Amino acid sequence: MLRSLTLILALTLPVSALADQVVPQSQAQIQLSFAPLVRQAAPAVVNIYARRVVQERSPFAGDPFFGSLFGEMQGRPRVQNSLGSGVILSDDGIVVSNYHVVGQATEIRVVLNDRREFAAEVLLADEETDLAILRLEGAKDMPFLGLRDSETVEVGELVLAIGNPFGVGQTVSSGIVSGLARTGTATGNGRGYFIQTDAPINPGNSGGALIDTEGRLIGVNTSILTRSGGSNGIGFAIPSAMVQQFVTQARAGEARFQRPWAGMTGQPVDADISESLGLSVPGGVMVVALHPASPFALAGLEPGDVILTVDGAPVNTPPEMMYRMSVRGIGAESEIAYFRDGTEQVAHVAMIAPPDDPPADRVTLGESAVLPGLSVARVNPAVSAELGLAQDAEGIVVMDPGPYGARAGLQAGDILLAIDGVAIVRPGEVDRILKRAAPRIQIDAQRGGRRMLLRFRL
Repeated sequence: MLRSLTLILALTLPVSALADQVVPQSQAQIQLSFAPLVRQAAPAVVNIYARRVVQERSPFAGDPFFGSLFGEMQGRPRVQNSLGSGVILSDDGIVVSNYHVVGQATEIRVVLNDRREFAAEVLLADEETDLAILRLEGAKDMPFLGLRDSETVEVGELVLAIGNPFGVGQTVSSGIVSGLARTGTATGNGRGYFIQTDAPINPGNSGGALIDTEGRLIGVNTSILTRSGGSNGIGFAIPSAMVQQFVTQARAGEARFQRPWAGMTGQPVDADISESLGLSVPGGVMVVALHPASPFALAGLEPGDVILTVDGAPVNTPPEMMYRMSVRGIGAESEIAYFRDGTEQVAHVAMIAPPDDPPADRVTLGESAVLPGLSVARVNPAVSAELGLAQDAEGIVVMDPGPYGARAGLQAGDILLAIDGVAIVRPGEVDRILKRAAPRIQIDAQRGGRRMLLRFRL
């Protein structure tokens, strides 16, 4: 009876009376404010203004009738401006941002929180990961954020997102980490592995900081999942572990981001596959095919094996596995746990660059050629990785169509099968066969697994 009476009294007391019963136990509880954290972190988050010149596409391009009549018409060059955010990572002015903010920019201007302005150059950029590393010209003694290992981040942690949404100026929003290991769900250029947060992220926040309650960078805001164009509480950030790998390669002078080569094709393991293999729960990546030179094949893995973890971290999709390999870096070795014949086994796999074997023998046609500027090469693992070709691709591939090849319909990644019925065996044969076929040329090619026929007259 006494217990019931106590409960009734508690329910009937005013809110102020209940609040008076709770005594703050620390200075942090008294303040309950993010202000000190923002004062510490905000100076290292910058606004980025990028300009690029783009060639407008002719409205008749690709049209089977009007394209031949107005094919020479070119759209006017147009200046395209983009606005985004970035994060300073060192006192000498190394900045991380998104590729879609600064990629292919001809002019980049970075504005600090204290209104100082710097010109910047791109050191390393990668469209697939949607990351870019910049250096501020003439910068020294810059405010910067330290990196926290994103592997230690947990769902439910408090986070702040700092950036320049909608170009209104630097803004801070708060939330929590609402998900980890998100793959294939973001709507930007980035494809891979993300931290999910409900901290409001809007256009212009791209490249901004996602920080923890100690002011350390745990991710770079990159995209949102939305139907309206504004934040719906589902935002994605690229983990700091990937950012660290980019900074390391940029400081080493790499011009392109170098990913370890798996040399394999894999697929997620669903409930049906796991039951047929005898796995207790669905999970992992099943090896479907292996290149003979694959480091996984050299370590003893075979088609049908299921990769469970990379360096102790579970992997459930091919992008997640590639993320784990990428943050490990070329030259390292990873411990791979895999399932075969009812037992779990372990292998140590070297993280290697895609081999340039057989030699690509890249050839670029000169000014006197039928298609000046056309660049072709023999397909090998290095070429396949550069162009994103299928694991089993082979033959002679277009590396760059050049201005005339592009006008004829060729694209980078097209496999050249034959010209006027003559099979292409070596890159050096292309120019000679084109000259023999001119002025009426027919090219048999393959694009994305589909055959196509290009006919044009010089």
